[in-house]
Amino acid sequence: MVWRLYAESAMLIEQESQIEHWRVVVLCPNRQLNFGRPAAVAGTAQEHELADVIAATLISRFNGRSINQLCAMGSITVDEFTQSVAYREIFGHGLQEGRQEWLQEGEAREAAKVTLRLLNRRCGTLSEAAIAQIQSLPVDQLEALVDALLDFQGPADLDAWLAGNT
Repeated sequence: MVWRLYAESAMLIEQESQIEHWRVVVLCPNRQLNFGRPAAVAGTAQEHELADVIAATLISRFNGRSINQLCAMGSITVDEFTQSVAYREIFGHGLQEGRQEWLQEGEAREAAKVTLRLLNRRCGTLSEAAIAQIQSLPVDQLEALVDALLDFQGPADLDAWLAGNT
């Protein structure tokens, strides 16, 4: 296996005359083939760049594995893995999407809460079915309902609006 690695590396270097400094990264699917950690770059900017490359490769190639498994395969620490650009972009993107979804859900809950308070004042106590139907409305329909309820005279107007707009 090591001879094949040397042969492939030599072919690459022959093809690319521009390469002056090169390093081989071997990713192993388990610890039995641990080639160790390069000591020459420990603690340098090169090591952080190497950890970024390793993390990105591991995430894309072995996406079904746990973080600890990926770190063991790449001989990098969990801290190096979680500080990699690939990890931050992938999981940061997910966090941002989750945060945005959470904000939208909160906005819809608050809009429904205010709408129900206004409807209770205008139309009296609402049925459980009407409350559930109003709480399920998207924000834009809740806004339209708030505009319409200013003209409501009673529960019949609400029933008519819900029948025509949902």
